[in-house]
Amino acid sequence: MVGPVTGCRACGGRLSVTMADLGMQPPSNAFLTSLDQAVGEKRYPLRAKVCESCKLVQVDYDVAPEELFGNYVYFSSYSDEWLAHAKAYCDMAQRRFSLDGTSLVVELASNDGYLLKNFLQMGIPVLGVDPSDTVAIAATKIGVPTLVEFFGEALANKLAAEGRRADLIIGNNVIAHVPLLNDFIAGIAVLLKPEGTVTIEFPHLLTLIEHVEFDTIYHEHYSYISLFAIEQVFARHGLRIYDVEELATHGGSLRIFASHSSRTNLEDSAALRAVRGAEAAAGLPDIDTYRRFAERVEDCRRALLEFFAAAKRESKSVAAYGAAAKGNTLLNFCGVTREDISMVADRNPHKQGKLLPGTHIPVVSPEELMRGRPDYVLILPWNLQEEIRRQLQGIAAWGGRFVTPVPLVRIDS
Repeated sequence: MVGPVTGCRACGGRLSVTMADLGMQPPSNAFLTSLDQAVGEKRYPLRAKVCESCKLVQVDYDVAPEELFGNYVYFSSYSDEWLAHAKAYCDMAQRRFSLDGTSLVVELASNDGYLLKNFLQMGIPVLGVDPSDTVAIAATKIGVPTLVEFFGEALANKLAAEGRRADLIIGNNVIAHVPLLNDFIAGIAVLLKPEGTVTIEFPHLLTLIEHVEFDTIYHEHYSYISLFAIEQVFARHGLRIYDVEELATHGGSLRIFASHSSRTNLEDSAALRAVRGAEAAAGLPDIDTYRRFAERVEDCRRALLEFFAAAKRESKSVAAYGAAAKGNTLLNFCGVTREDISMVADRNPHKQGKLLPGTHIPVVSPEELMRGRPDYVLILPWNLQEEIRRQLQGIAAWGGRFVTPVPLVRIDS
C-alpha cells in the first residue's frame, strides 16, 4: 500500500492518537546530486501514530518501498562499531545454536554482507536477502550470496520449496522498515525450520520515548516497536518470543529470540519478563503515554534553534558530521538551512558530493570538514558519537567543539 494508512498495519485497529507530527519531509535517504533536482523534490507527511488496540506506533503515510530502498546509499561496513557488534553476534550465535557446515543462516536486509561474511569464515552456509541492488553487489563481491528481493511469505514459500529452510534467521534493524508487517512475519514462520531460531534487533520504543529520540522517526521506518506490540504480532503467526537482550545500539535496542510456538522446551527468560515489566511500568500499554511525547519533541526543536541563533550572534561557524537518516529528520523538522550548517561530513563515499534531502546541505569527506576548521561540529548520528569524536579528535587544535542534538542540545565544555 502507498499513501495514507487508515488502520493499524499489525491488527487493523484505529490510529487516532498522534505521537509526533514532524511535518512534510522528503524521504531521509533521497540525496540529491544537484540543486536542479530540488525543483521536483518530493515531500510526504511524517507523522507517528499509535494503534488504540495493540499500541504499535507507526507512520500514517506509506511511501513506496521501491522509492525508499531501490538505490540505497547506507552501507553498514562504514561503521567500525557496527562491524564489531556484528562479529560479536556471530560468535555468540555459532556457540548458542551449534551452527556448523550443515546449517543455513539467512539474513533479511543483509546489506553489503557485513554480518554474513563472519559465518562464511566459520564454514557455515549463508544466504542474504536485500531489496537494494547497490548493497547486494557489494555483498556478492565478498562472496556473500544475496537475493535482490523484498522478503515476505511468497519468497519464503519459494525458498522452502527449494529445500532452503533456515536454522537461524537474522533481521537486524529491518522489521521497522517493513510496510506489510504480517506478510513479513508470516514469511519468517514459513522459512524457519521446526527447531530453528529467529533473532531480530530493533530500536526499542521505550528508549525512544524516554530519551525523546524523535529523529529516529522517518519514512523508511514504518513502525516503532515495543516488546508489548511485537509479541502480539508474532503470536498471530505461530511464533513465540522466549528471550531478549537489551543493547546499546541505535540509542537503545532490543534483540529478541523467537521460535515456533509448538516448541515446548523453551521457557520465558528472566530478561524477557524484566522487559515486559519495564514497559508496563513506563506506561506503554497506556495511550496517554504517547500523547505526552509530542510536547517533549517541541522542547528539543526550540533548544536546537536557540543554539543556531546563538552561533550566528557570535559569528561562529557550524558544520555537521554524519549524513544519517536521523539527522535529515531532525534538520528538516527544525527548518535548518545551508545558512545554519555549511557542510556535513561522512565517511561513506557514496554520499560524498551529494546534497542532503530537504536542506540541500553539501556532503563532504571528513578531511574537507577538518580543513574547514568549524567552531562547532553537530554530531547527527548521536548513537555513534564516541566513534565520531575519535575520528575528529583534531578539531580541538583550533578550539572546535562537539554538539549533540538529542534529547536536548549539549555542547562540549
